[in-house]
Amino acid sequence: MAVTITEMLEKRARLWESTKKFLEDHTDKDGKMTAADAEAYEKMEADIKEMTKTIDRLEKQVEMDKKFALPTSSPLTGKPQTAVPGAEEKKGTASDAYKNAMLTALRTNFHKVENVLMEGVDESGGYLVPDELDGRLVDVLEEENILRKLGHPLKTSGQHKINIVATKPAALWVEEGGALTFGDATFDQKFLDAHKLHVAVKITEELLYDNAFQLEKWVIEEFGKALANAEEDAFLNGDGDGKPKGLYHDAQTGITIPTADITADNVIDLVYKLKRPYRKKASFITNDGTLGALRKLKDLNGNYLWQPSLQASEPDTLLGYAIHTSQFAPVLAAGNVALAFGDYNYYNIGDRGRRAFQELKELFAGNGMVGFVMKERVDGLLILPEAVQLLKVAGAGSGGSDDAGDDDGEG
Repeated sequence: MAVTITEMLEKRARLWESTKKFLEDHTDKDGKMTAADAEAYEKMEADIKEMTKTIDRLEKQVEMDKKFALPTSSPLTGKPQTAVPGAEEKKGTASDAYKNAMLTALRTNFHKVENVLMEGVDESGGYLVPDELDGRLVDVLEEENILRKLGHPLKTSGQHKINIVATKPAALWVEEGGALTFGDATFDQKFLDAHKLHVAVKITEELLYDNAFQLEKWVIEEFGKALANAEEDAFLNGDGDGKPKGLYHDAQTGITIPTADITADNVIDLVYKLKRPYRKKASFITNDGTLGALRKLKDLNGNYLWQPSLQASEPDTLLGYAIHTSQFAPVLAAGNVALAFGDYNYYNIGDRGRRAFQELKELFAGNGMVGFVMKERVDGLLILPEAVQLLKVAGAGSGGSDDAGDDDGEG
């Protein structure tokens, strides 16, 4: 009988408690362990990590089952070729005819192009992705890309202007009959532009023309994952040169530590470097490798800061705040960001227009291959740097202090 997600979560929680007790029982007063005990502890920790990966896979499987369980067509409630009363007919790139014509064109290497596709020709000669597929591509992007889930996506038709309050009004006491004092409210402006991102693939003609090949599913998953990975890397690390400006580029440095040895106090200090209003919806972002060090941290009462999730689809927590990992977050090393903490809803993601397909005609014809490109235009920007605080490791040869930071938060 297959194991359930709930059973795996309970099993992981029990193993975590056993691991904590083992560490407490086998650590001497100087915090040291024998080589054998250390090896046993690392084995237990590795088992927890593997369980976590298994739980992630099971949760994704459940989500995919839900999607594939949805009906692919509506039951006939009227006479053939008679419109359902009250139903709004889909038009343009949202119509079933457009979607079917796109899949037919893909399978025939665009030798069979129906007139309906002319409604979705973009400026560079490609074809806009059908609405249904584009929506499901966004689902893949959100599933794979943590900033798509945590950030604030926007649809833009041109350069998008964002007004930021630079100075805020202050309340002043005034005597009865006294003169009023007026302050000047000033505003700053930031702009979301558009940077082009594309993924290009080659497919054999035999595979493309094979009706058993699930072309639609493959396009959504493989193109979507490739775009999502490139986006997530840029949304975190981008410098704004030909790509979005990443979260780490503009976020404030709350804490700088001298070496890559994170302590519980460092994490607690980072939380309270973030101003109180932002802490309401804040969470952590870190690298998978750094998570191993964070999971060993304890508070002054000997309680672990990290707690595993006991509910499916819920993230693990650190100090009671959700913690997310990304393969594109920097590794724990000198000069790198070790941990981010903030309200990522202030990271704005601007999607310009729609995603589009384009055929690479004749380029690989001699090899019996067909080339396709999917492209999008997107930008990203942290509009309020104070909404995210970073814990950084000092660079080689520099000092570093637990008190270092750009801006103190409110308690």
